[in-house]
Amino acid sequence: MTLLAEKRPGEDRRVVNELSSSPAPECFARNNYYDRTHSINAAKLLPGEYHVATCDILQVTVLGSCVAACIRDVKLGIGGMNHFMLPDVESAESSFGGARYGTYAMEVLINHLLKLGARRENLEAKVFGGGNVLPGLTQANVGHKNAAFVLKFLATEHLRVAARDLGDVHPRKVYYFPATGRALVKRLHTMHNTTLIERETDYRRKLVQAPAGGVIELF
Repeated sequence: MTLLAEKRPGEDRRVVNELSSSPAPECFARNNYYDRTHSINAAKLLPGEYHVATCDILQVTVLGSCVAACIRDVKLGIGGMNHFMLPDVESAESSFGGARYGTYAMEVLINHLLKLGARRENLEAKVFGGGNVLPGLTQANVGHKNAAFVLKFLATEHLRVAARDLGDVHPRKVYYFPATGRALVKRLHTMHNTTLIERETDYRRKLVQAPAGGVIELF
């Protein structure tokens, strides 16, 4: 993989903003920065957002009970990531939640990739998250439902799952390089879990940003 040479901060933002400036739903992630660790332009996804790219870029998100699906055309190197909290809408009123719900998050990501020229038969997926990190929601088992949903959705759509890291009790930070399909996962063993719990609980009412940290595992 060829990494981008380091640019001045203003230039980095311009490059990424131009990438994501094409018409897209409001849930398209536009939090862009230059990742000095990996020497590459990056897009950070918050809960309820998705992102697609046609160039060499890094997509990053933090997951608790949420799930992220990373999907790419293996021949064209076009790929993207989403981040959703619940499998599906619970009522007509909640249907305005957009990409925070799995059904919409998966459809909007796949459809955007197809509009960019990806072919369904060339798509592969890597899925992460669904941890049981919310003690107050153990009975609802949100993480398990999210994980089960994304696997069922991909099976129904006949999309190959190339890698998965679902379940368990630890939050995760996911780094995805859509141009190559490379994914890095950090298990957040040492973070202050109360912060993530509070934020994911609040997320049932609004979108928030989660913290990061941990040890890298390569997929």
